[in-house]
Order: sequence, then C-alpha cells, then structure tokens
Amino acid sequence: MAAGHSILVDCGLFQGEEGGRQASGDLGFDASSAQCLIVTHCHIDHVGRIPELIAAGFKGPIYCTQATAILLPEVLEDALKLGVTRDRARIEQFLTQLDDQLVPLGYSESRRLLEFAPAEVILRFECAGHILGSAYALLEVPAAVLSPHAEGRERARILFSGDLGAPFTPLLPDPSVPPKVDVLVVESTYGNREHENRAARRDRLEAVVRKTLNNGGATLIPAFSIGRTQELLYELETLFQCLGTNKSGALARLPVILDSPMAAKFTSGYAHLKSLWDDEAKARLSEGRNPLNFDNLVIIDSHEQHMSLVNRLAQKHDSAIVIAASGMCTGGRMLNYLKALISEPSTDVVFVGYQAEGTVGRAIQRFGPAGGWVDLDGERHTVRAGVYTLGGYSAHADRKDLMAFCKAANPAYVRVVHGEPKVQRVFVRELKISLGCLGDAASDLPSD
Repeated sequence: MAAGHSILVDCGLFQGEEGGRQASGDLGFDASSAQCLIVTHCHIDHVGRIPELIAAGFKGPIYCTQATAILLPEVLEDALKLGVTRDRARIEQFLTQLDDQLVPLGYSESRRLLEFAPAEVILRFECAGHILGSAYALLEVPAAVLSPHAEGRERARILFSGDLGAPFTPLLPDPSVPPKVDVLVVESTYGNREHENRAARRDRLEAVVRKTLNNGGATLIPAFSIGRTQELLYELETLFQCLGTNKSGALARLPVILDSPMAAKFTSGYAHLKSLWDDEAKARLSEGRNPLNFDNLVIIDSHEQHMSLVNRLAQKHDSAIVIAASGMCTGGRMLNYLKALISEPSTDVVFVGYQAEGTVGRAIQRFGPAGGWVDLDGERHTVRAGVYTLGGYSAHADRKDLMAFCKAANPAYVRVVHGEPKVQRVFVRELKISLGCLGDAASDLPSD
C-alpha cells in the first residue's frame, strides 16, 4: 500500500509436495510490514501459519466473517496441539491473543481499515459459498496501488477470491456475484475441469452405499473436517430418508461412522450457525429432520474407541461407512483404517475432495485402480480395495463456475493462484482469451 506498509490476505500451510516450502520456519515475507491480516475462511491451507505470524511479532487486526471468528480458534487450537505443543498454558495464551486481534465483520459490511497515503482502504466481505463463513474480500484502495491497471482514477478495486464454492452446495448459499473490479486474484484449483452435477454425484453415492451392503465391507471416505464432512452427512441423510423407510431393512441399520473429534466439533458448530444455512437446509429443519444428526450416525470420540472400531472392521468385516480425517490421508485416524483395510477387496475408498500432488490420497488415486501399492507410515500396502472419486463433492468451483465469476468481475488484470502450476497456466490462457485482460500465473512469477 505504501513503503513498509502492506495488507496480508490469508496465511496458510502448504500441503503435499509444496509442504517443504514452510519446513524452514521462514514465513517468506517481512511480518513487520503487515498492518493487518484478512482471512477469507478457516481451512488450514489459508490459516495454518497464523500462530507463526503472531510469534513473529504481528499484532495487527485480523479481519474475518463472524462465522470464521467462531470457527478459527478451534482450527488453530487443533493445529497447535498436532504440530507445535500440547502445553495448555501456551495454547491458552495464543488463543487469548488471537481473540484480542480478531475483528469479525458481517457479509456486505464495509469497514475502513488503515489510512495509507494518499487515501483510505475499505474492506468488504461477500459470501464465497465454500465453507460456512467463507468469503471473498473486496478492497477499495488508492488507484496508485494498482497502477498501471487503474489509470486516470483516484480509487480502484481489487478482489481476493479466497476459495470459491460450487453452486448448489448442500447447506450453503451460492457464492455472491462479484462487482466489477480492476484487479482480480483468483483461485484455480479446478481451473481445468468440470464437476459432475449434484444429481449424478448423489446417484454415485447411492451406488457406493449399496455396494458396501453387498460386499459386507467398509467404505472409507477421507474428508476434511470443515465443509466436506457436513456436506456428506447432509447427502447421506437425504439418501437414508429416500431409501431407508423400512426400519427393519439392512440400509436402515448401516452405520455412518464419524470418526474425527474435530469434524464432530465443527459439525456441532455448523448446527449452531444454522442461520447461515441455505433455504433448502432450513426447510429440512422445519420438517423435523436434522441433516447433521440422523439415526444411522455414530460419533467416535476417544482413541480407544477408534482403535477398537478399526480392529473390529478388520476382523469381522462389518458393513459401515467411515468418514474420518485427514482429507488427503496425510495423517489422522484415516491412516489407521487404510493400514487395516486397504488390502481387503471388500473395502472401498471414496475420495470426495482434491488430493494434492505428493499426498497419500493422490498416490491411492493414481496407483490403486491398477492394483498398485501405497506407502503408509513407512510400510508398503497393496491396494486391493476399490478406489473411487466423486468429483461432484468438491467444495471448489470448477472451470465453468470460475470463468463465470471472473467474467462478472471483468478485471483489467488477473493473478491466478491456488492451483497446480499447470492448471494455473491453462486457466490464465483461457482468461486472456475470454476476457481480453492481462494476466499471470503466480507459479510463473518470482517467489519474492
């Protein structure tokens, strides 16, 4: 914004092959120059390094939506326990400081940030439809900040997309249509492909459920604790409502096991924030249904319960649907299920989210269907389980939806981020052709 004064948007952990980029502990930028932090949503790849940022001396305000302000402390507390410390006093000290710095804003609420020469900066959040509380950030800034893309004016607008959701996502409203901006910084996770439609994905989920019953085995669904897990529960409740009217039938007795304390905690948070649900989900509540807490749902809490269940499924081959973290199989309780069951032909592994290059999930996707093997905690396991990907469950907008968002924003310049380098480059080319704008892929630019 001016010499020595900058605004930071998100501060997350890399995953997969990019994880080595943060191994040195170096943030990669001068934390003292950041006057404030804008958080688009509370997924770990957008917020996971906030403790590191604060430890580096950042004391500025942290702007986010009201729902993110509720969920973020839980996310970071869990991240600290897993990767930094279990010292309760240190964790409480961090959470107290975080609470002091959080500045929650409502959707469409304009907030003056800091005064940079020659004029002020104004922030507004709009719904991104990715997870509960997710937003894209619209900044009104001095035009000189965006030179040469806003020549001849005093004020200009830049939009940071964060992660954009797909339309017709369970529980959440669709992303808000963006206003016209001068500069757009947009994610590109699925910038080169399109998802299945919602009806098709539900049909495929039903086929998986029926296969689970027929096989007498387990269906393992690695899922992210925030967003994907709640969508899956919503769709499974729909499925049981439609197909499980006979209470004595096998389908009615098929357990859906949520084995993730963090996911259970955020599912409760989603229920608490039901005022932010979309109209369809609210209608279900009015009918007396609870899409996040139905008869088939079993929640596993303790590690002892978890290991007991893993052993039971391995020995007795009971039919069950198991939802557990991590979503990319890089850790968490899902690894124990995979180690016990991935070599069983009666097992199915179903991916409902993006698997980054270099993760266990990507390896299973790539080598599993061909009967290959995967390394789990240093031990080789042959993949005899069925491996499926339900692309329609992605929480990210696909190529078509991203393009529609960009066209509505109609920027003079686009910076494409948050996607594999080859996808970024493909999407940049398409944007230049479709919009006639200037553009760059972040992966092709110098790291500094």
